[in-house]
Amino acid sequence: MTETTYALTVNGRAVEVRGDDDTSLLHVLRHELGLAGPRFGCGVGLCGACFVLLDGNAAPACDTPMWAAAGKNVVTVEGLGDGDELHPVQQAFLDGQAAQCGFCVSGVLVSAAALLAENPQPDEPAVVAALDRNLCRCGVQRRMVAAVLRAAEGGAP
Repeated sequence: MTETTYALTVNGRAVEVRGDDDTSLLHVLRHELGLAGPRFGCGVGLCGACFVLLDGNAAPACDTPMWAAAGKNVVTVEGLGDGDELHPVQQAFLDGQAAQCGFCVSGVLVSAAALLAENPQPDEPAVVAALDRNLCRCGVQRRMVAAVLRAAEGGAP
């Protein structure tokens, strides 16, 4: 295969990476750019561990080839906050102890941030639906939903 140079914006920074068309965005983020937030889970875009914002929409980085990410704006969990300030959903997860093992959390946070950007005042069914594509095996889904609702309200636990 022929390598191509891809230009994209990652967490607000313009980057250029070289790779094959079928190289996954997840591989580039983790191995070329050193971002450990998106994790490899299932490898087929079904578990949510690798979710990133791709032009504002939660998308599986493991299942997104570089040709599809070229020219787009990518935000990982590392880029959700504003400088030294956490994104409201990140702060709500910390305040509400909404994470257990942490493996799925980066993808859940990305999905929650996408929801709040689209719907700043979601109700519980909307949060549940938005997080439906994120697999959590620790059983803390109720705390996660509560944290997203708190972030939407702008409140503490």
